[in-house]
Amino acid sequence: MKSLAPSSAEDEAPVAPETLQLDAQVIDRIVQRMGGVRRILFITGAGISADSGLPTYRGRDGIYRSGRSTPDGLTIEEALSGPMFRMRPELTWHYLLQLEQSTRGASPNRGHRVIAEMDGYFDAVWVLTQNVDGLHQRAGSRNVLDIHGSLHELLCPHCGHRRTVTDYAGLEMPPRCPDCGRIVRPRVVLFDEELPGDKLARLWQEIRAGFDMIFTIGTSSLFDYILEPIRRGREAGIPTVEINPETTSATHLVDYKVHAGAAAALDQIWERYLAWWPWT
Repeated sequence: MKSLAPSSAEDEAPVAPETLQLDAQVIDRIVQRMGGVRRILFITGAGISADSGLPTYRGRDGIYRSGRSTPDGLTIEEALSGPMFRMRPELTWHYLLQLEQSTRGASPNRGHRVIAEMDGYFDAVWVLTQNVDGLHQRAGSRNVLDIHGSLHELLCPHCGHRRTVTDYAGLEMPPRCPDCGRIVRPRVVLFDEELPGDKLARLWQEIRAGFDMIFTIGTSSLFDYILEPIRRGREAGIPTVEINPETTSATHLVDYKVHAGAAAALDQIWERYLAWWPWT
């Protein structure tokens, strides 16, 4: 098992990955590389939840596309930012409610379930997800680092009261703490806020323990904490796979590029893996 740890090495020159649109030959190559793998890291974004009916964010039709403004004349990044929540929490909650409504009633899709099923076949399957929908956990994945938090966990930043809600239906807007009466917030990382240090520390702890394969799925890969594990994997010779119908910031770094939706690609990869390595 090769070690994958942070370093300051510069990126290598871009290389052209193998590409496919559910091409059997390249999927077979991915499955071949999975033989003997014991620890896998999945990095996921909104694209893995698209087959559950959830919107993507920065993709071709994403709601966070550059240049788009809200009806309030703000970018979505401004409306859903930490500073805006402190100044005008009711405005931020207006867009948090819209975000929650877009996920309400969604169920895990085949992509989530494949990753969860892998928990029983490998020594460790870790999921680093940007999603706040909780679908990986609902599918049964045990090792999930939801780096942006969860829409369904509410926290009072004043007295510390916490509660978990199924959805925001029936909540007053903005919701208030039942203990102190102050406005609460979901336990999510808003724009211009720091990522949770404990989850980042656990990510690098697992990276130091070593991964044998890395998948990045349905994310535009715009942030360093998403790209860094892929870069380290490349430097360590660990096979890397990107599943995304679009070209992203990670595409030039990976060994295998799957131009397809997450659920369809993962389903075929897993079906062929189980047929190819039945003794695993």
